[in-house]
Amino acid sequence: METRVIPVSREHLQKKDVAEAAQLLREGELVAFPTETVYGLGGDALRPDAARRIYEAKGRPSDNPLIVHIADTDALPVLARNIPKSAYALAKRFWPGPMTIILHKKKIVPDATTGGLPTVAIRMPSDPVAAMLIRESGVYIAAPSANASGRPSPTRANHVYEDLKGRIPMILDGGDVPIGLESTIVDLTGRIPMVLRPGYITIEQLREVLPKVAYDPAILKRVRDDSIVAKAPGMRYRHYAPKGELTIYEGDLAAVTERVRKEAEAKIAQGYRVAVLASEETKGCYEGLTVRSVGDREEEATVAAHLFETLREFDDMGAEYIFGECFPSAGVGAAVMNRLMKAAGYRIVQV
Repeated sequence: METRVIPVSREHLQKKDVAEAAQLLREGELVAFPTETVYGLGGDALRPDAARRIYEAKGRPSDNPLIVHIADTDALPVLARNIPKSAYALAKRFWPGPMTIILHKKKIVPDATTGGLPTVAIRMPSDPVAAMLIRESGVYIAAPSANASGRPSPTRANHVYEDLKGRIPMILDGGDVPIGLESTIVDLTGRIPMVLRPGYITIEQLREVLPKVAYDPAILKRVRDDSIVAKAPGMRYRHYAPKGELTIYEGDLAAVTERVRKEAEAKIAQGYRVAVLASEETKGCYEGLTVRSVGDREEEATVAAHLFETLREFDDMGAEYIFGECFPSAGVGAAVMNRLMKAAGYRIVQV
């Protein structure tokens, strides 16, 4: 299969720019497209065959649920039942935007889309390309990140092409995405609203609308647990992983940089290709090593925007071992650390 890359401009977007992609979706085919978070791999959410194509293209386990992307809140009662008032309260505050809510699904949503679960994950993206594609296609779009399963999520169209060329017919290239981490996921099906995946919308912001919202205990685990039921994308399986072995170090920053340097130099002495994941504040501590700054420790959003891009860059340079620092876990930092822990396979060293 030939994979075509179609440039689109967020600033000068016209209906004709997404017309062919919209037709492909109506026919049950797949299209990769930009959102404000990462690039998504979309198919008609109400067609089981489209969901199966998504899983096949990504090499994704079929019990890992997909997120359904909508263009307006009128879609909620079509897709979900027993919708609590909290869903509309969150939607009013954070939609369109990088937040996904989990609700009890209606029968119209096939089990193939929800990973066999009785719930459905729904979000309304703010990216103009994504919004127009949903409207012009006339379908609800099931879309996980447009990467090969387990790999760092794509923040550029060329990342999608690297992973999925020959597997999908079209990629809409809208340039770099602004956020760089997947959406925050909030489960509204229980007594207490639960964050199943931290993201750009922080738990502190969510509590301004729903004061009792809490993290699901699985999010706080510091070890891998494959027994977790995948109620949301990314909860159970290893994700975001570079090809090299990533280890992250936590503790006093000066001690961490010293330990990272020591470990990196030891592997280099053994003949391995080594890279260091650092911050703007610490990159000068690794003179003579291959080091990449992922952003400013005091500005978690900069780290979020560049994390996946940096992990892919390590792959491009053939890094066999990657040593990195932990980041502050407040605000967006919670999402950064969630992705880093999964990318490292929970290899965290206390210094």
